[in-house]
Order: sequence, then structure tokens, then C-alpha cells
Amino acid sequence: MKQIIRVHSRCLGVVLPLILAAILHQGFATVAPPTIAPTTAVPHKDPGRPERGTYSVTSQNGTACLLASMGLQLNITFKSVPQNKTVQDVVNLQPNLTKSSGSCESDTASLQLTTDADKTILTFVFTLNTTSHKYHLSEVSLSASWPDKEPVSVHNRSLNYMRGTLGYSYMCHKEQTLNVAQNVSINTFQLQVQPFGLTGDKFAAAEECQLDEDDMLIPIIVGAALAGLVIIVLLAYLIGRKRSHAGYQTI
Repeated sequence: MKQIIRVHSRCLGVVLPLILAAILHQGFATVAPPTIAPTTAVPHKDPGRPERGTYSVTSQNGTACLLASMGLQLNITFKSVPQNKTVQDVVNLQPNLTKSSGSCESDTASLQLTTDADKTILTFVFTLNTTSHKYHLSEVSLSASWPDKEPVSVHNRSLNYMRGTLGYSYMCHKEQTLNVAQNVSINTFQLQVQPFGLTGDKFAAAEECQLDEDDMLIPIIVGAALAGLVIIVLLAYLIGRKRSHAGYQTI
């Protein structure tokens, strides 16, 4: 019996660190929140999860050359004119009030979203490496002018988000944060985008983001660890039982 207890202790000592490591890995894989300048006023009320919209760009021959489906949320720090303070606001893009346009070239593709009577313009630029056949989101610009707010204008040409392979779409169901500037970041929800290699008006097979893969990996690791624990305990019980029977044999 003491041997069985020692075996159980060793099993727990092996399995518990595996479960703990899996949970810690999930925590570290979460996209870090954007760095935002300190505010002197209470942030505006959270507008909730944005509605998912579908956007497309067509080539000169009228066929789709870029497809995107996602919910978009803008995190903006700005100067409030009436309050004369720096505040933080969260704005959801409404697909039914958003127009899409853009362009497609051999190694670059852009998606421009325009809302609020052309007062807000959000542009995504994707770049394709023709040697490795890999693409990524390389550039984001935002120009916005809302009532009672200072105009916002940012442009970042050195981004590296949404990395995918030519001929495949990029998918990320989990919420992602794209840090564009110190005062602007973008949250994406249920994202799927394909800026290159479209063969029709539908997405090709998807490559999932690391966040989605981690969500699938954690249950597998925990389940395998628990299954291993059950097997080891069962073997220890059978071995202990066999030895106990052997001790009562008649000489």
C-alpha cells in the first residue's frame, strides 16, 4: 500500500506541472492590450461586441480580388473639446453604414472602409512576398472626425499582423488587438480575410491564428494528462493487488 501511495505521488508530481504549464501557455498567448496614454476622465461606456460585416474589393474585370469578414472596434484616445480633457472612447463600425473599396495589385492589396458620411476612413494594406508566397497586414491608416472630438489621423507602415499563405484565407475567431499608434488600436472579432489568390467570390481553405490553435490545444493537453493519470493509477492498483495476493500463497 505504501508503494501505491508513492506511485500516486509521483504521478501527481508529473501530471500537475503539465496542466499548469498548459494554463500558463494560454495566458501568455493572449494578445497584449494596446498601450494608451493616461486619461483624465472616465472612459465612455463599452458599446459591446461589434456586428460582423462582409467586405469585398473587385478588380478591373469585375471579379472579387479581396474578401474580408469581421467585426471592427476602434479604441481611440483623443482631446474632448467640451471637457477640455483627454479621454478614451470605443467605437464600433456598423457594417450597414460602411462602404468598402480598394485595389489589388500583384504584391499589394488594400481595403478601404468609409463610414459616417465619409468622415471616417479606415484602410488596411496587405503585402505579398512573391518568393515565400506569404502575405501579411503591413499597413493601417485611420482618418476620423467626430463631433466634439479633435480629428484623428494615424498611419503605420510597419505592421506585421494576419500572416497567411497565398491561396489560403486567414482566420481568427478570437478577439485580436492591432496596435496602430499610441492613441489608436483596433479590435477584430470573428475575422476571416483573403487578400490574394481568390478563385471566386468565396474564401479558400483557412489557416487559423495562434489564438484559435491555443484554444484547441489546452483541452487536448489537459485531457491527455488526465487520461495518463488514470492509466498510471490503474496500473499501480493492479500491480499492488497482484503483489498482495502473492504474499498469501501457501508454502
